[in-house]
Amino acid sequence: MSPMKIVVAVLASLVVFAAAPARSADATADDTAKFLAGLPVSDGSPLAPLTQTPGWRAHASQFNSSFAAFEKRQSSRIAAWSKEHLKSPKPTLFYLFSGPDFLYADAFFPQATTYVLAGLEPVGAIPDVVKAPQGAIPHELARLRVSMRTLLSISFFITDRMKSDLRHGRFLGTLPVIYVFLARTGHSIKDVSLVYLEPNGDVKTDDAARAKSLAQGVKITFSKDGRDQTLYYFSTNLANDGAKKGGFLEFAGKLGEADAFVKSASYLLHGGGFTVARDFLLDHASTIVQDDSGIPLMYFDQSKWQLEPYGNYVHPISIFSHRYQPSMHQLFVKAKAPKLDFGIGYRYRPNETSILVATRKAAAPKP
Repeated sequence: MSPMKIVVAVLASLVVFAAAPARSADATADDTAKFLAGLPVSDGSPLAPLTQTPGWRAHASQFNSSFAAFEKRQSSRIAAWSKEHLKSPKPTLFYLFSGPDFLYADAFFPQATTYVLAGLEPVGAIPDVVKAPQGAIPHELARLRVSMRTLLSISFFITDRMKSDLRHGRFLGTLPVIYVFLARTGHSIKDVSLVYLEPNGDVKTDDAARAKSLAQGVKITFSKDGRDQTLYYFSTNLANDGAKKGGFLEFAGKLGEADAFVKSASYLLHGGGFTVARDFLLDHASTIVQDDSGIPLMYFDQSKWQLEPYGNYVHPISIFSHRYQPSMHQLFVKAKAPKLDFGIGYRYRPNETSILVATRKAAAPKP
């Protein structure tokens, strides 16, 4: 090769190398979460140049507006209510039928050190923005905004829409949504691992065996104000057959004292197909905070549980009208339930929302 050709080849390689860092270096999970959430990433991150594009700036602006409205209308009010009425939170929170809804778990139970979420929605791959074609990113960010639109506006995911939203595009599954919620609630992600459960509830990380597990999940460690926390999300079937052999309840039972949260759960705990999950919560939770789609009143032995109603119990929406509980109405009337200034669940308007706080009178049994 002639000297001139050598010089040209070297210069060409330098040009490629100089252009590569913005698209080749690995981004941290924390920077990825911030990027997806429309928040500034760290200096020197390979994602930093992408935050200067018009598409990302428009994404950030829309999320800034959406989350500011959510903070004003929902999370600040829930936090104040929680601080006043949930006096002795336990270190672990069980949130069954949650999907990727860390947002409300954090709003109601900010002091938890371990969050255990579960639903049918797939975890998906760990999002890698660096490897995504730059031209596709604005569309993927728009898809991400759409996937969480109903949660931010009316407090719950619409199941059928979420199934579609989370199964298409480059940022698949619940993990990108969880990333956004962690970043937007001021948490910093430290580590992310794809995991699965054995039938006995043991957590494993072997990639080959994970595909065969009935409970595939993710473990995220994160921090806020110097305090480390952990989130588990498992994609698993909580109906009786799945709950008996999937390993999720065995895993949860090993975590010791815990609280539970149930919201917008399609009234699954009212029927006979989810008795195993219902009994688990009644046996293991110290405090259960739920809307009326949670455990029916008839299953709370009032010699063992203290029941405190808040808000206004009204008929369920039409699709679930057969789940109306006259005894719940009587409880709310008799107790003169205090009003709520926020709304959750299918009856998401504040004057229609009901919350029941059930606190165990005796210590929770050892798992």
